[in-house]
Amino acid sequence: MVGVMLLCWFPTRLRMDELFSKLKELRARRGAIILAHNYQRPEVQDAADFCADSLGLAYRAKEANAKVILFCGVHFMAEMAKIICPESTVLVPDLNAGCPMANMVTVRELKSMKERFKDAAVVCYVNSSAAVKAESDICCTSANAAEIISSIEPDRKVIFVPDKSLGAYAAKKAKREKDIILWNGYCPTHHRILARDIIERKAEHPDAKVAVHPECVEEVIALADEVASTSGIVAYCKRTDAKEIIIGTEVGLLHRIKRECPDKIAIAATPLADCPNMALNTLEKMVWALEDMEPRIGVDEKVASRARNAIEKMLVISRKSAVGKN
Repeated sequence: MVGVMLLCWFPTRLRMDELFSKLKELRARRGAIILAHNYQRPEVQDAADFCADSLGLAYRAKEANAKVILFCGVHFMAEMAKIICPESTVLVPDLNAGCPMANMVTVRELKSMKERFKDAAVVCYVNSSAAVKAESDICCTSANAAEIISSIEPDRKVIFVPDKSLGAYAAKKAKREKDIILWNGYCPTHHRILARDIIERKAEHPDAKVAVHPECVEEVIALADEVASTSGIVAYCKRTDAKEIIIGTEVGLLHRIKRECPDKIAIAATPLADCPNMALNTLEKMVWALEDMEPRIGVDEKVASRARNAIEKMLVISRKSAVGKN
């Protein structure tokens, strides 16, 4: 039995080493940068030049000035990179890596909502299509949603699309609950994390702290010591004195935490918090994408121009905030 296990393991390890080596060669040849979201497979994160949440990846895409961006995440993230970097060729490992939440809002539905609330500002979570961003006044990420809502004139209503959980949390944090019109969208992965999961993990690890993503349901957020974006959760794990942290977000983040916080124990709130779309990207597909220079992400320039305006407004506000904190 041991011999069989060894025979199965070594070819797999060698195969991964070959893929890493091939990626390194292709990346240099194509003048490419590899960006990966924090929810990607461990080996995809390890192969990337930069891992981050949506806001961090938006900054890095803009600053990279790369001929080619290989974006390992889901479709809307690669679209955003193309909008921000129109001169770059943006590739994805798998075009089927989409986002169920992003599919919960369409342009037709959003336009209808805007007709009902003509004076409202539309704040659009980046987990949305380029076409929906183009119909929005400003974008936000989970890291800056409350800050973006606070930037809207106090006498205006805010239509927040598409995530009702993030919208409700951010509105409460910004003290704008009465001004928010929430879209009925949500992240299926984060909604699989239940309050009882947190309670059960706390019973097993009574000294552990709890860090969750604001896409979680309100009952889970209420049990957390920290509510933050994925990069925010990593930062919390680094600074907390707790040795154990229960993590309430997609399980892919645990790899980055283990890598950057080797003295901490990261505990998944539930193994059910896995995103099958994020898992579609693999090392093999990354190699194929850089070899074939396909699949490419394209965005109609009229749509891109309007969406770019909403994204740039967000980045300006976030930069001002970052400068103010230094």
